[in-house]
Amino acid sequence: MSSKKILVTGGAGFVGSHLCEQLLKDGNEVISLDNYYTGSKENIRHLQDYRKFETVRHDITLPYYAEVDEIYNLACPASPVHYRFNAIKTIKTSVLGSINMLGLAKRTKAKILQASTSEVYGDPAVQPQPESYWGNVNPIGPRASYDEGKRCAETLFMNYHDMNGVRIKIARIFNTYGPRMSMDDGRVVSNFILQALKGEPITLFGNGEQTRSFQYIDDLIDGLIRLMNTADSVTGPVNLGNCNEIRIIDLAKKILELTQSNSTLLFKALPQDDPVNRRPNIELAQHLLNGWQPEIALNEGLQHTINYFKTQIIPNHREL
Repeated sequence: MSSKKILVTGGAGFVGSHLCEQLLKDGNEVISLDNYYTGSKENIRHLQDYRKFETVRHDITLPYYAEVDEIYNLACPASPVHYRFNAIKTIKTSVLGSINMLGLAKRTKAKILQASTSEVYGDPAVQPQPESYWGNVNPIGPRASYDEGKRCAETLFMNYHDMNGVRIKIARIFNTYGPRMSMDDGRVVSNFILQALKGEPITLFGNGEQTRSFQYIDDLIDGLIRLMNTADSVTGPVNLGNCNEIRIIDLAKKILELTQSNSTLLFKALPQDDPVNRRPNIELAQHLLNGWQPEIALNEGLQHTINYFKTQIIPNHREL
C-alpha cells in the first residue's frame, strides 16, 4: 500500500490522536491540525518520533492550505461541557470549518471524511437509529449548536459532492470511549471512572434508566479508516457504533465493580433534550465495510480506560 499524505483536523483530540497514531503506523504522512481548544499536545507527544508526523496549530474556521490526498475532518468540541461553553464557536467550527476543508478537498482533489455524530438523530423516536432516520432535534435547545452544526455540515458535504464532485465520506459516530478522553469533558464514562477512582459520588441524571451503547476507540478508528478506503461511490452517512445497549445505572455499577470503589450513587435532574435512548443500526456499516463491527467487549475497554485514568490522577491523589 502506497503512502498517502493525510490531514487530520482535531488531530490532538481524543479520537484524532488515536487516528493519527494508526495512520502513521500504516506508513502514511500525517498532518495534525488543531487549535488546542479541547485537544491536548500530551495526546500526540508520543507521535513526535515519527518523521512523517507534523503538527500545526490552526483554527479551521480560517482557511488552511496544503497538498494532501485525504482529509479527516474531526475538529469540533464534542462533549456538552465543551460545546456549550461557546456555542457560537461550536457552530462556526462545524459550518465554516466544513466549508474551508471542503474547499481544500475540492482544490487538491482529496477524499474527505466528515466525523458527524449520533447527535444528528436528537432524542430519537426510532430504535435503533438507521441512517434513513431524519432525527428529532430541537433547533433552539441547549444542544443545538452541536446537533444542528453537524447536521448542516452533512448538508454541505453532500452539496459539495453533488455540485463539485468532491469525494466525500460521512461517518455518524456514536458514543465512544477509551484512553485519552479529556478529564473535564463531562461524558458519562470519564465522569463515572474519575468519580469512582476518587471515591466521590457517581452522578447520574434522571433515574439512570436511559440507555446508551458504547464502542471502544480502537473499533471506531478501524471503522473510520475502512470507510475512507471504500469506493468513491460510497458517500455515507454510515453509522459507526456499538449496537449493545446498557442502562446508565448498570454502567455505573459496572465501573464501581471494576474500580473496586465504595462511591455511592447520586441522582440529579435530567438535562433538557438529553436523549432517553441511543443505539445505532450498523447493518450498513457491516455491509459496506467488509463486515466491520465493534470487537472490544465493554469490560475490556473499560479496564483499559480505567488504567489510563489511574495514570492521570494518581500523581495528584497519593492515597490511591
